[in-house]
Amino acid sequence: MAQRLKFLPLLLAAAPAYAQPVQAPLPPPVAAPQDRHYPGEITLAVDATDLDRHIFRMHETIPVPPHENLTLVLSKWLPGNHAPTGPIPLLAGLVITAGDQELNWQRDPVNMYAFHVEVPNGTATIKVAYAYLSPLDSKQGRITITPDMLDVSWRPETLFPAGYYQRDIGVRASVTLPEGWQYATALTTLVSSNGRVDFAPVPLDVLLDSPLFAGRYVSRIDLDPNGAVPVHLNIFADKPQDLKVSPEDLQAHRNLVQQAYRNYGGHHYDHYDFLLSLSGQMGEIGLEHQRSSEVGTIEEYFTDPSKSAAGRDLLPHEYTHSWNGKFLRPADLWSPDEVTVPERDSLLWVYEGQTDYWGQVLAARSGILKPAQVRDLWAMTAASLDAGTPGRTWRNLQDVTNDPIIAWARPTQWSSWSRFYDYYPEGVLIWLDADTLIREKTNGAKSLSDFARLFFGVDNGKWVTKTYTFDDLTHALNEILPYDWAGFFHTRLQGKSPHAPLDGLARGGWKLVYTTDESTLLKSVEAQRKIAIFTYSLGLTLGQDGAITDVLWDSPAFKAGLAPGEKLLAVNGLAADSPGVLSDAITAAATDTSPIVLLVRNANRYRDVPINYHGGLRAPHLARISGTPDRLDDILLPLK
Repeated sequence: MAQRLKFLPLLLAAAPAYAQPVQAPLPPPVAAPQDRHYPGEITLAVDATDLDRHIFRMHETIPVPPHENLTLVLSKWLPGNHAPTGPIPLLAGLVITAGDQELNWQRDPVNMYAFHVEVPNGTATIKVAYAYLSPLDSKQGRITITPDMLDVSWRPETLFPAGYYQRDIGVRASVTLPEGWQYATALTTLVSSNGRVDFAPVPLDVLLDSPLFAGRYVSRIDLDPNGAVPVHLNIFADKPQDLKVSPEDLQAHRNLVQQAYRNYGGHHYDHYDFLLSLSGQMGEIGLEHQRSSEVGTIEEYFTDPSKSAAGRDLLPHEYTHSWNGKFLRPADLWSPDEVTVPERDSLLWVYEGQTDYWGQVLAARSGILKPAQVRDLWAMTAASLDAGTPGRTWRNLQDVTNDPIIAWARPTQWSSWSRFYDYYPEGVLIWLDADTLIREKTNGAKSLSDFARLFFGVDNGKWVTKTYTFDDLTHALNEILPYDWAGFFHTRLQGKSPHAPLDGLARGGWKLVYTTDESTLLKSVEAQRKIAIFTYSLGLTLGQDGAITDVLWDSPAFKAGLAPGEKLLAVNGLAADSPGVLSDAITAAATDTSPIVLLVRNANRYRDVPINYHGGLRAPHLARISGTPDRLDDILLPLK
């Protein structure tokens, strides 16, 4: 050892002298957007005929601004997703040419949504060809092409020049569809021939906000005959029989338009198109646009309204976004290019929470849902937050508005503890609280509908986006009812109470209760999602084939050691071949001191899990508080 140590100084002296770690310099950032006119007009052609392989083939001709480096970008921050979820991995086969010369391009090493193009001096235009590889399986993402229908969303598929506001770039778009298919979109058609449809030129932001549905089996219904502006419901289905709409449903959806006008006092479109897909193959969606909405739901939407009840507030929700979110948008949620300027989600409890409230209220006022169904929906909302969200003891609602950016729309396995997208349901309770408060303090003379007309009804007929702040919101509310609205919201947004804000229900004359009978709306949720909900008793949810899909934090199931991902095989020695086996065991345990014993499998391991629960089945409902005004009934009545 001594002999080796003698040579150590010589070895160290011979070693190379490495510098301390220093970060490599970052490249120049992608050009920030400027509010300036883009020279020339982009042409965009989409070939959407490859139904078997789900491939959209894209071709663009892009004018090259003189004396500028050209960078092409894809939308990163997707409106409605509120997160940097642009599907950049689905873009493939990118080839850029100028004349006969193929040009070199290089992806930005920091912003993966940007492609720097080496354009020779004097080049007037370039051609861009690539494919958008839409998902083949729902595990890869939402299915947008089936043998019978498709959805061209434009935004996740279109490259455009960096350094400009989207509204300053002109685009002339076309799409080639399968032979014989019909289509609907908010865009204006110039020519339609042999499957190719050419649209009138529009600013890029309008194109990206105007999706197109196409399909074999299509129905188009006028929802506002002789109205000031056209409003149509465009239905795309897997089967022709799913297009049949009853007279009652037709009238309810026509009522929706009129009830929205009465609630908001105007409109912000030159025409509006509901794009509705009824499919077991096309991916479900609910996405807002200024002059249209993308909604995908179950095939039975019209043919079985009881089964589809849990999702029948979706059309009113997305329609409301034309006012709340698209025309008026929180200032920190607006991005001029959707690439370099990130969104911030601090007001999602307004953008989504208030929209969810109005969507449910308008569903009742129009007749798309019955008032009793909306009350059942509010009971489920209250229970899920009051008894089903213990995470509210450590995380306030304001922080939850960051969820889209944190989670990229992917729920965690323990969502009741981490909290997931609660600004939707808790936003409903907050705005119900505000509505009933206004009604109480004005003796019914005013309501939140007065605020909606004041706030969203400005500039009737115009649809250029305007932004607002928290102060703008509270100022408008003070015009309706002078009150400490800032304090009202801060208490509810910043607090960490273990209980949900249920004051609106109580002030509305109702309270949350639990019974052994499930409401029809809860049954609809279970039928659509193919689950069995035992959240309010054992604290777990079962999926298909006995899969445990969710476990409520600190519930009896949680304390017994169960976790999502395990599979229920037997209950008290009986094969769990249906959820009814577990229901029967829970019911029996209410009058028995023996634990409920579940046999579960986790990978290749089996174990018995005893749960000492004797509270019986519990399902949420609302019950009237005797001697109080029924303000919920007033809220859900149609406006005259």
